[in-house]
Amino acid sequence: MKKLLFTLLCFTFFLTASANNEPKVGDVLTVKIPADQNFNHIEFPRANILIKRGVVTGYKSVNNETVVIDNIETKKNGSTVVTLKKKDGSKFFGILKNVKADYTKAIASGELLVVK
Repeated sequence: MKKLLFTLLCFTFFLTASANNEPKVGDVLTVKIPADQNFNHIEFPRANILIKRGVVTGYKSVNNETVVIDNIETKKNGSTVVTLKKKDGSKFFGILKNVKADYTKAIASGELLVVK
């Protein structure tokens, strides 16, 4: 009986903890540059494309940038893709209004941080 009660308590705890990790439209996040200087889970243009368009600073302009979740999509494989826009309404690198990101992988890698 004790084992059953303990198992149910643990299951409830994990279910509650996983429910808090779900993104909602309007959540505020912060973009951080990863250690290897390449974004793997946020769909920013590659550095050579930015340089061709005249953005000399590369990814430095999005470091510590506050973004808001604009749209949420769940793929068939279970991954959650969010559409991000800048909180101040300006464009990313002066050319992109929105970018997409794999929410769970970007959070896990440190590319996105949840602002509380």
